[in-house]
Amino acid sequence: MKNWHWTILGILLIASLILEFTYLADYDSHWWNSVPAFYALWGGLGCAALIFVSKGLGKFFILSEEDYYDA
Repeated sequence: MKNWHWTILGILLIASLILEFTYLADYDSHWWNSVPAFYALWGGLGCAALIFVSKGLGKFFILSEEDYYDA
């Protein structure tokens, strides 16, 4: 990317951080925004669900029986 792309992205990053910590910090648009560490808990539950679902799909579709190659 060109230098002016990085400059614009940096300005947008700084502006969004300033807005987040000053203007939007006290605004709860949804009930879950007022729950402490909600997004950390939601992310942890999502990761756990992804692991268990992928293990189940792996056992169902990928795992073969031990005597699969014996004919």
